[in-house]
Amino acid sequence: MMSEILKRLAKAVFLGLAVSGSTGASADPVFRQPIDCSLGETCEIQQFMDHDAGEGSRDFACGGASYDGHKGTDFRVSVPMMDAGVAVLAAADGVVMGLRDSMTDRRIVLPEDREAVEGKECGNGVVLRHGEGWETQYCHMKLGSVRVEKGQQVKAGDPLGEVGLSGKTQFPHLHLSVRKDGVPVDPFAPESGDDTCTYNANGTLWDDGFAQAFTYQPVKVIDLGLADRALDLRDVADGRWSDFTIRKDAPLVVFGLAVNGQKGDRLQLVLDGPSGTIVDITQDGLGKPQAQWFAFAGKRQPAGGWTEGRYEMTVRVLRGDITLHERTNTVELAP
Repeated sequence: MMSEILKRLAKAVFLGLAVSGSTGASADPVFRQPIDCSLGETCEIQQFMDHDAGEGSRDFACGGASYDGHKGTDFRVSVPMMDAGVAVLAAADGVVMGLRDSMTDRRIVLPEDREAVEGKECGNGVVLRHGEGWETQYCHMKLGSVRVEKGQQVKAGDPLGEVGLSGKTQFPHLHLSVRKDGVPVDPFAPESGDDTCTYNANGTLWDDGFAQAFTYQPVKVIDLGLADRALDLRDVADGRWSDFTIRKDAPLVVFGLAVNGQKGDRLQLVLDGPSGTIVDITQDGLGKPQAQWFAFAGKRQPAGGWTEGRYEMTVRVLRGDITLHERTNTVELAP
């Protein structure tokens, strides 16, 4: 039985066309990872489906990794990865029932940006029908990347296109929606009406490999690095410092980007070098929940420049005295 919460969610329509019919499959599909990346390394799940029927939001584990009315799962990649090309993959065997590949890749920042995509929030995308009333929808794909045609049969893992920035989005990601008879279903918890607030790998619609490998981590550091000047969020989100090389005679600035922060959460930035700690600061707590936020801190080079050797940066998300998540990276200053 579908949960009452899911039944109350609005039925989704893609491209203004209701998709109906069946491929004649005799069993519910098992879904595979719909994006060609390494989860937790080269991509992250940033937001899950909203299980709160009211004005608030709650993911399947009763956490805050969602937003009001969100009907899918968001797999995020960096801008440099998007530029290089990240394939969107069919989550199961199916038939292409609808597609779009005509919208520009751009961030939604201003009210006029939102108005420009009204009614086409999915951006470039594909709808697959899997039989027995099941369908999947793939949104925000890169302009010109869609590789399939309407009516085409596809197999699980077949490339459909590439991750992009089309439609209503502020960062490159694949939005995957799963529906049964037009009603949104959360593949992480398809029978979650009781909101058990736990992850059960055996109770998902994912294949065993994905379900067993997945770890629920709603609040996390998704990027960290070094720069030589003050930064803004766009600098970090666009990956402008992903290839930064330490210079002996330039400042060092450590930065971190995190997602799904709750009120009071803080970022701690630490940078250690061959001669000791260079930076160790903790920002003030967030004043309200934030889908993404960042911090940076640094120091000017000392007289004579930085010492050759190993530099280690660590970024932590703190909630009170508890470390919710941390990431560490190291770089070398060569002779």
